[in-house]
Amino acid sequence: MPTTPTYTISDLAKEFDLTTRAMRFYEDMGLLQPQRTGPGGRNRTYSARDRTRLKLTLRAKRLGLSLSEAKEIIDMYDSPRDTGPQLRKFLDVLAQHRRQLEDQMADLQANLDEVRAHEREARALLAKSKGAAAPAPRRKAVAS
Repeated sequence: MPTTPTYTISDLAKEFDLTTRAMRFYEDMGLLQPQRTGPGGRNRTYSARDRTRLKLTLRAKRLGLSLSEAKEIIDMYDSPRDTGPQLRKFLDVLAQHRRQLEDQMADLQANLDEVRAHEREARALLAKSKGAAAPAPRRKAVAS
């Protein structure tokens, strides 16, 4: 009988390059739901489902989604309902995020254009100042 894999908090933290504190934060946010064992439930045992949810959470973060948006979408996939509403919600969130990124990109492009204009202006002033610079003082001839 095959057993399903389980993970400790350290296993997943190491695999995904996270701190155990971050793992506990994701648990507090409801993204992960490890089984609690040991005295006072101090030991956490994560399932393959938790591992997948963590992977999806980190992917959502890379896409720029908030943790609450990530949780909402991931929770939708846990339900056995039709996937149509889940996919529409995901597309809505992605479209909103894409618009934000496009706005940021436009702002960055405007900033770059301004920096380039200042660079051209500074180079022109520098070239002008070199051409119109006062002649260097002449040294007095030393008698030999």
